[in-house]
Amino acid sequence: MAQVVKNNNEYKYKLDEVTKKNKKVEKVKTEKKKKVVKEDNNKTLWDRFMIFCHGVKDEFKKVHWTSKEKLIKYSISTICFVLFLSVFFYLINIIFAAIQALFA
Repeated sequence: MAQVVKNNNEYKYKLDEVTKKNKKVEKVKTEKKKKVVKEDNNKTLWDRFMIFCHGVKDEFKKVHWTSKEKLIKYSISTICFVLFLSVFFYLINIIFAAIQALFA
């Protein structure tokens, strides 16, 4: 029983040290964010727009585009699936309408 209490105290001290370190790291991060915001405010609207456009261009380079053959294949399968479901639900609707007409 004494060992459990002793271990809890050891953990408590370690947690206090960790929280102190985390607070220091958070202060540094917030100071860096403030500097970045101040630097961005000095730029004109056109400069910020151009930075945005370059970022978009870089992200488009990372995108994996499908080939033309796969695009056609997936489009045809999607259209077929939609047509199949349309016919399926149309037939279900007709069946339920017929059943309702028999019992009404």
